[in-house]
Amino acid sequence: MHRLEPYHLWLGHAGDLAGVRNILDAGICAVVDLALNEPSPQLPRDMVYCRFPLVDGVGNDPWILLSAIRTTASLLKLEVPALVCCSAGLSRGPAVVAAALSTITRQTPEDCLRQVSRLVSHDVSPGFWNEVVEVCRSFQERPAAL
Repeated sequence: MHRLEPYHLWLGHAGDLAGVRNILDAGICAVVDLALNEPSPQLPRDMVYCRFPLVDGVGNDPWILLSAIRTTASLLKLEVPALVCCSAGLSRGPAVVAAALSTITRQTPEDCLRQVSRLVSHDVSPGFWNEVVEVCRSFQERPAAL
């Protein structure tokens, strides 16, 4: 797990979810799990667990991708200590975190991905990144709802 300073946000991989003690010791209260291909972890009942089954490539439902981005953005905005993870922690996690930062800071997703990449290693799938950017752009162009 790597903390993205100055945020109350950590990026991790599926193996980090097996180390519940490390998650609790870091003060993490919520987990955003983005890996379709990983089993659900056994976490304490009082921990918030949000699972968005995303493919590390193309073919994701836009509503699931947007929900993952919005949830992560809400946790960031509310300063809830949260862990965002995917299988290896290199593609879906950094991309969704960058998109969430983009919605909060009003910077471009590309600029936010560069910011995230200065803090953690990444290898974002180009197909997945294109879907993330498209969802972000279509969300920004729509009038505000709920």
